[in-house]
Amino acid sequence: MAAPMELSCWGGDWGLPSLHPESLTVMAYAKFSGAPLTVNTINNSWRTPKGDIPVLISEDIVISQPAKILNFLRKQKYNADYELSAKQGADTLAYIALLEEKLLPALLHTFWVEAENYCSVTKPWFASRIPFPLSLYLPGKMSREALNRILLTKGGPPLYSLSEVEAQIYRDAKECLNLLSKRLGTSQFFFGNTPTTLDAFVFGFLAPVYKVCFPRVQLQEHLKQLPNLCRFCDDILTCYFRLTISDPALIISLQMDDNLRKSPQHPPRKLTTLKLAAGGEESPLNRLSP
Repeated sequence: MAAPMELSCWGGDWGLPSLHPESLTVMAYAKFSGAPLTVNTINNSWRTPKGDIPVLISEDIVISQPAKILNFLRKQKYNADYELSAKQGADTLAYIALLEEKLLPALLHTFWVEAENYCSVTKPWFASRIPFPLSLYLPGKMSREALNRILLTKGGPPLYSLSEVEAQIYRDAKECLNLLSKRLGTSQFFFGNTPTTLDAFVFGFLAPVYKVCFPRVQLQEHLKQLPNLCRFCDDILTCYFRLTISDPALIISLQMDDNLRKSPQHPPRKLTTLKLAAGGEESPLNRLSP
């Protein structure tokens, strides 16, 4: 019998099972691959064995960081990339690198650096879920870490001021969204009708931007001009998280079919219920990455 696996992650709101991109990525991959995870929300990273979120625990094994968690699940035969070719596997790595380089800085800025968003949404939301007195400290620490990460990757010459860095990261993010929209086209997922690792990463990065209600929404406004990406997020939420979005405790049990559990290599779960809008939707490519 397979060892139980438990994922600890930040909780959700605005119809999302988690507001945390890395947590969303792992949760989506587990759904796609059929991995039998029990997902528990925690209210601060200091409660995890390594101080990171998300973290996967299986018996005496503790794993953090999405890429390492996904690799562990693949070794347990829960492989959402079961049907991908070598070229598609290489494309997956390239697009994930693009997300982390171009979209992540703008995502961090939107949540943790943009003052109005941070003060009115991000800080109150996290502080309300972190026990006192850590609620007075951890949101500010997370904000400083996000800014340092942005400046470390984007703050070199010729971008010398924060305003220049901000302008560049949003240009990069919009360009990244356009590329993703063009790559997805009218397909259900990025490699056809079956969700894979790339779909999990894209969903994890896009869903918080798409769903969280911020006062400053330039990245969200651009995303909403790309209807195929919005449809992509809505379809995953509807078909894979339908039973967990309304769960107040957000304790999600991902159960597997007995036949899959006995299989030497579990094929990814396919959706048969999704239908594309008539005629598809074309993405506007005349516009230009927490």
